[in-house]
Amino acid sequence: MGLQTVFRAVIMGAPGSGKGTVSGRIAQSFALKHLSSGDMLRAKIEAKTDLGLLMKSCIDQGQLVPDDVISRLILSSLRGLEQTSWLLDGFPRTVAQAEALDSVCDVNSVINLDVPFQTIRERLTSRWVHFPSGRVYNIDFNPPKKPGLDDVTGEPLVQRDDDSPETVSRRLKDYERQTQPVLEYYRSKGVLETFSGTETNKIWPHVHAFLTRKIPGNQQAMGKA
Repeated sequence: MGLQTVFRAVIMGAPGSGKGTVSGRIAQSFALKHLSSGDMLRAKIEAKTDLGLLMKSCIDQGQLVPDDVISRLILSSLRGLEQTSWLLDGFPRTVAQAEALDSVCDVNSVINLDVPFQTIRERLTSRWVHFPSGRVYNIDFNPPKKPGLDDVTGEPLVQRDDDSPETVSRRLKDYERQTQPVLEYYRSKGVLETFSGTETNKIWPHVHAFLTRKIPGNQQAMGKA
């Protein structure tokens, strides 16, 4: 059956762990369709589907979106991808969501990027943005030519609220509290693979080698849906 050649993976990692960069490299190297839960949710909300409107209502009221609502949104987006190999990013975030995903498909591997929180704090709090253009600078490895000013326009750079030291610390604590049970869930199923390090470029070769062993040889030639 064709389903035997389909490979499905989930990638997990704290904000600032390099998950976006690694996801892009995986998708390009192994012909996996990168599925971002955030993109899926935005698409449902913009399309004004019933589930999308329910989700927007929760967000607008400052309420936590129930697990079953998020799960239904994501799982509905996975319909029609039965023959597609994919990498799911941003879901599941709770054990209930992981169980919902398991109820409709088998996850072959869960890739966990384990980057020390101190490294992430330094990485994120060093990030400054020129909002009009979206240009991002990092004081440590991509600084502006003139401190505090955009290279092109000379306008002041600002730090996003999400990148303030207090907010970063809170986000990391929330991530750890919420995600640890999910990692344990996948560890108990024997599909969790953790990659530890402080630099994305040093973590990536290990992720690449792991997936090269895991994915069937013909997988890399499968359609880039």
